[in-house]
Amino acid sequence: MTRAARHEHEYEYDVVVLGAGPVGENVVDRVRAAGLSTAVVEAELIGGECSYWACMPSKALLRPAIARSEARRVPGLRGHAYGPLDARDVLAHRDAVVGDWKDDGQAEWVESTGARLFRGHGRLLGPRRVVVEGPEGDRRVLTARHAVAVCTGTRAVLPELPGLPGARPWTSREATSSAEVPGRLVVVGGGVVGVEMATAWQALGSRVTLLVRGGGVLPRMEPFVGEHVLAALAERGADVRTGVTVSAVVRDGHTGPVSVVLEGGDRVEADEVLFATGRRPRTEDIGLETVGLEPGAWLPVDDSLRVAGHDWLYAVGDVNHRALMTHQGKYQARIAGAAIAARAAGDGSADPAAWGPHAATADHAAVPQVVFTDPEAASVGLTLAAAEAAGHRARAVDVAMASVAGAGLYAQGYRGRARLVVDLDRETVLGASFVGQGIGELLHSATIAVTGEVPIGRLWHAVPAFPTLSEVWLRLLEAYRDGADAP
Repeated sequence: MTRAARHEHEYEYDVVVLGAGPVGENVVDRVRAAGLSTAVVEAELIGGECSYWACMPSKALLRPAIARSEARRVPGLRGHAYGPLDARDVLAHRDAVVGDWKDDGQAEWVESTGARLFRGHGRLLGPRRVVVEGPEGDRRVLTARHAVAVCTGTRAVLPELPGLPGARPWTSREATSSAEVPGRLVVVGGGVVGVEMATAWQALGSRVTLLVRGGGVLPRMEPFVGEHVLAALAERGADVRTGVTVSAVVRDGHTGPVSVVLEGGDRVEADEVLFATGRRPRTEDIGLETVGLEPGAWLPVDDSLRVAGHDWLYAVGDVNHRALMTHQGKYQARIAGAAIAARAAGDGSADPAAWGPHAATADHAAVPQVVFTDPEAASVGLTLAAAEAAGHRARAVDVAMASVAGAGLYAQGYRGRARLVVDLDRETVLGASFVGQGIGELLHSATIAVTGEVPIGRLWHAVPAFPTLSEVWLRLLEAYRDGADAP
């Protein structure tokens, strides 16, 4: 690594990265591969939210629940899958997945790239300069020759409600790291975190009440997806209430139960309450005001992830509010790293042309998402409503997953649904949605179809293997050809 030290506490690098979660790590990987000297700053654990409090621990909690549910629908297994989950074993596995919240391995990886890791709180100190306040009170000033990349992610938002601060509510962090299974859990919110954590803790033995302000869950997906997920939660014993609003939260003493007060006066008693009600950017204390930007704001960017009006500043991942998912943030990091390297080399081709190596075009047209509930939910591209709102002449084609032979083999009594949204003028797929057991593995084929703008006529030649769930593609194409939805 090349580093020019100006004096003991000032350093100069080609690139400085704020935040060492998956997004920051991927920026580091790409710019280091291009030979640029790099510093990365992290105030918490190397590996970020996804590794310790989101994607990884939540899926470790969910996988046993989903596996047991699937086993209950397989002849020869179902009679052996009706006992309770071993909660202690599940939580111990969760702890192992997150490395017991220690980041030694992640730190070693960062340093193996040749990047310099600075632990402490980093904030901008004017253009191209970052000051790092270390845990021991030390102060380092880093100057970036070419770019500063802000990869600081988001934090959970708690609503302003009477009694809430003293009620010690869970956010996503507590929900994925709790060492105990609460006897009763209230979940407020119908987004991804809400339905996934309701699924996980219900399977581990909690009596779950799900409170949703609107009429359904997973509002960014097709309505039928959320309907399947809600129905399954209710069938398993969750108390699902839609169209309700929380007006206050009261905790009885320090360790007593919590009472969630609804508008109208009804109360729901629980041992813990999780608020899964949104995220905000971690930008309130990173010195944005020193470069003319608003502290605490989302950072809008162009398709190369560069902040408008600042040719040296990049905002990558959740902080730019384009697509708040780890895999999409890592995708953006690959694009941003390539753009930074090209511009540092004086390569004019770094201007972001759609679908090029320096443009995060998929953020607009082909964002994939899997929700690990039971049944799973997955989507990519546009819903029918979004396609019509964008001015496309579009048609939705629906197929029941039970119409596919592979579904009956996967699980007896399989229930689910698939939808393609087709651009009628170009005859390409604008979006796809699936709900059902095991359908997360179907999503990448849909992502390729949307991203590649594969003509419907060519998709007929992509032959799905028999008997697999992916044969639903053939049923969808047949339904489109026949001009009517299959039963």
